[in-house]
Amino acid sequence: MYTAGIDLGSATGKCVILKDNKIIGSRIAPTQAHPTEMANRVMKSALANAGLSSVNEISTIFTTGYGRLNIEFATENMSEIACHAKGAHWMIPSVRTIIDIGGQDSKVISVNPDGSVDDFTMNDRCAAGTGRFFEGVARGLGLDLAGISALEMQGDEPCAISNQCSVFAESEVVSLMNEGHSFPNIIAGVNLSVARRMRGMARKVGVSEEVVMTGGCSKNDGLVASIGKMLGAEIVRCPTDPQLAGAIGAALFAKAKMERESAAA
Repeated sequence: MYTAGIDLGSATGKCVILKDNKIIGSRIAPTQAHPTEMANRVMKSALANAGLSSVNEISTIFTTGYGRLNIEFATENMSEIACHAKGAHWMIPSVRTIIDIGGQDSKVISVNPDGSVDDFTMNDRCAAGTGRFFEGVARGLGLDLAGISALEMQGDEPCAISNQCSVFAESEVVSLMNEGHSFPNIIAGVNLSVARRMRGMARKVGVSEEVVMTGGCSKNDGLVASIGKMLGAEIVRCPTDPQLAGAIGAALFAKAKMERESAAA
């Protein structure tokens, strides 16, 4: 039997299809449409990736993320906090602290040994330190996100970044450029400022020695290194694409529901 999870975020839509507790199909795509259209798009691609022909072959489908409501073919929806915890724990069972930095929010989650949520803190009121923030920084430097990634590990004297607001990040970066600071040092300063912010959030829920990062920003090596140093913790890399954590968690919740119903029948 197949189950699926769909995570509809502000920047990307993700879908994972499970069979026998293994990922057999997945898809990540930029969010460019109404949530229903986005859900259909990533599901169609994941089905093709899994070698399936129809959504009707999926027994149970759970959705999560900003666009999780009102997806017609979904069985149920779940909190993204619970789904990220479940998905990260499935990938790395020893995880007890998760830092998720997505396109428009960031969260730190404390996880119990069974993958359930112990505690969490979340910033969803502004885009400070999120993917949108890094997009503003990239625009200020005249680069794309790939260009930032190519330079971020080269800065040895991080610039002081005074403003965490994504609205003003671009203008501050331009000012630093005009003052003659190098791109790598500006990027290093940005990563350090975000790491400080995440440390403040992490202290509210506690930090284990082993931390897992999920979300698109976890692919930013300079940011990951800065957060690890700031927390004094090892950032453990996910064996599967970290952007899929929420969708994996949703698919696992779908699997658990299907198993409960089968047992009760």
